[in-house]
Amino acid sequence: MDEWVPGEVCADGGVGDPVEFARLMGFEADEHQATVLRSKAKQGILNCTRQWGKSTTAAAKAICVMVSKPGCLVVVASPSKKQSAELVRRAEGMVAKLGMRVRRDGVFDVSMVLPNGSRMVGLPGREATVRGLSRASLVLIDEASRVSDAMYRALRPMLALEQGSIWLMSTPWATTGFFYEAWAHGGEAWERVSVKATECARFSQEWLEGERKDWSAEEFQREYMGQFQQDERSAFDAEVVDEAMDDGVPPLEFGIPEFRKERLRWR
Repeated sequence: MDEWVPGEVCADGGVGDPVEFARLMGFEADEHQATVLRSKAKQGILNCTRQWGKSTTAAAKAICVMVSKPGCLVVVASPSKKQSAELVRRAEGMVAKLGMRVRRDGVFDVSMVLPNGSRMVGLPGREATVRGLSRASLVLIDEASRVSDAMYRALRPMLALEQGSIWLMSTPWATTGFFYEAWAHGGEAWERVSVKATECARFSQEWLEGERKDWSAEEFQREYMGQFQQDERSAFDAEVVDEAMDDGVPPLEFGIPEFRKERLRWR
């Protein structure tokens, strides 16, 4: 397609270049955002500075999937229903610029259905309330560092039947939880995108220096420089524990001594 027309897709049903398609929706992606939009990874992690635009990038990526695959399901999860609703709201604004009308699905309070039947559903942050959805083509977990492991485990099976994709997006937090584990130990199964505030042209150097003075060193590194911080409840640093582990050493077995077994038998 040489010229992009609002609401139009390519002959094969796709949206062509997602970055160009996002431009039609009013979103001018930077270099890192373009990487996320164009990625075809089944599992992706976005570890980014605050105010970088991860929710907007995720909304644009979701719309590209929904337009390309009629009747598909995109699931949005976050620590709260309000946060999920914010991402869906951004997606609605983008779709409006494509000249498409959307409606609710009649089931979920936070939802959006395109004219081609593709549906986006925003979920609350409680594991017990999200089970039941299936055949998701895309799962987006916003503020993933603050989402519980139980919630993450409840979401992953939704991808099984469609062999869908999942993206975790967040500013980092502690060196615990699924977001950290996937980032630090997930291996080649995950595509990783890291964006520091110093790599974002929308932040002025003067403003960042002011923030550096106002925040503690740990807070600044976490909120703006993409560095996970040690959980204050942990007795040992996570990196120290990882370095101390040796897969070649068999684990110790703490059995019950024979004389204790005799005493237990007679009680």
